[in-house]
Amino acid sequence: MNKPRWGEPNLGAIIGVVLGGMGGLVAIAIPLAILRGDLRALTEARHFGLVGFLVSATVGWFLGGQIGGRLTGLLGERTAGILGGLIGGMVPISGLALWGWYLVTP
Repeated sequence: MNKPRWGEPNLGAIIGVVLGGMGGLVAIAIPLAILRGDLRALTEARHFGLVGFLVSATVGWFLGGQIGGRLTGLLGERTAGILGGLIGGMVPISGLALWGWYLVTP
């Protein structure tokens, strides 16, 4: 098992930060847009979007790098980096979307 250092740049970390950052911009507002049925609702939570971007990008970087590095022996470097980055980026997006759902439901 390969144990990468915290914050070490690798393919998983790069994919995690890109996916987490882009998804974090709209993750909190997705439940609001679903409940309203209006795509324009994604822009109403801009301040939450900025916080979501920063949190998701940071968490995606660290989780993607760690998960991808630990899966290298099992899946190969490229596949492990891609899978680790996807998982590492989706974890904070899912958490923020659940939090957004909690905020908008009565």
